[in-house]
Amino acid sequence: MTARPRRTCLYMPGANTKAMEKAKTLAADVLLLDLEDSVAPEAKEQAREQVAAAVKAGGYGKREVIVRVNALSTPWGQDDIAAAGAARPDGMLAPKVESGDQVRALDEAMTRAGFAKDATLWVMIETPRAILGIAEIAAAANGTRLSCFVMGLNDLAKETRARASSGRAAFHAAMALTVTAARAEGLTAIDGVYNDIADAEGFKAECEQGLEFGFDGKTLIHPSQIKTANAVFAPTEEEVARARAVIAAFALPENAGKGVIKVDGRMTELLHLEEAKRVVAVAEAIGAMAS
Repeated sequence: MTARPRRTCLYMPGANTKAMEKAKTLAADVLLLDLEDSVAPEAKEQAREQVAAAVKAGGYGKREVIVRVNALSTPWGQDDIAAAGAARPDGMLAPKVESGDQVRALDEAMTRAGFAKDATLWVMIETPRAILGIAEIAAAANGTRLSCFVMGLNDLAKETRARASSGRAAFHAAMALTVTAARAEGLTAIDGVYNDIADAEGFKAECEQGLEFGFDGKTLIHPSQIKTANAVFAPTEEEVARARAVIAAFALPENAGKGVIKVDGRMTELLHLEEAKRVVAVAEAIGAMAS
C-alpha cells in the first residue's frame, strides 16, 4: 500500500518568483503554484511563464508540485493547462468544478497538453452546484486522473451567503458530503484555508476539526502554518504502534482466516486491519519525506 502524504498543501502565488524559490526550503508536503485567485488579470501571462519556468527548473525535492490553473471558461484556462503540461508538474488543480463532465473535459485537456500519465487532477469544491453534485463529480474518477478534492470555503461562503464564523457550522454539511464522496471513490480530501494568519490557536483548532471530519490535510496560505498542520494530520506514535500491533496480530498463523480477533484486549475486525495498513503507510511516507 502506498500513501503520499498531503498534510500540508501550501498555496504559492505564481506572480511571486521569490516565494516559489523559498518553497524549495519549506516542509510542506504539497506546493500549489497558483495562477488563479492570487494573480491579478494583468499579471496572468507573466505568472504563467514564471510558474512553468519554476516547475521545469525543479529543485523541489520530494514535495508534490501542483499547478492551480484558471478555469477553462476563462480567457486564461487553456493556455494555463498547455503551459503546465509542457512543464510536467505532478498534477493540476482546477477551480470551480461542478460536474463529472467538467472532470472529463479537464482530464482530456491534460492529455492533450502532454501531462505525464501519472499526473493527477485535483479539483476545487467551492460552489453550491459542486456540493449538490458531489457524488457525480467523485464518480468521474473512474477512467480519469481525478485524485483529490480541495475545499474552497471562502468561495462557498460568498456563493451561499453563509457566515464564516468560528466552528464553521454553516459548512459542516458541505464538508461531510465532500469527505464522504471522496472516500466512496478512493480520493484524497483536503480542507480549506484558515484566513487569520496571526491566530495560531484558532488555526490549530480548525486543523483538528478538519481531522475529525476525515480530511487528509489542509490548504495553507502562509509558511508559518506548516508545522502545526503537519503535526495535526500525521498519525500519532500511539496510533502507529496500535496499527502495527493489529497488523502483526492478524499475521499470526493462529489468526489466519479469522474476521475478528482480540488485540490488546480490544475486539478487532478486518476493517481495522485495512485502516491499520493505511496508518502505517502514511507514517512511513511521512518518514520518507523527512529523510
